[in-house]
Amino acid sequence: MPVMEKLKMFVVQEPIVAASCLIGGVGLFLPAVVRPILDSLEKGKEVPQPRFNDLVAGVTGKRPT
Repeated sequence: MPVMEKLKMFVVQEPIVAASCLIGGVGLFLPAVVRPILDSLEKGKEVPQPRFNDLVAGVTGKRPT
């Protein structure tokens, strides 16, 4: 019996398990593909480091003297 026939029979007999396998496959596939694409797009952005005085002011709510 060809593989496609077995796959069709599996989907007909166990639709919930087949759907779960499909969702799991997508869940494994997306991070492996999308994350490197996003990383390559963000390499050009350089975020400036905040000044220490601004950091202290943000945490304490008041400007250091």
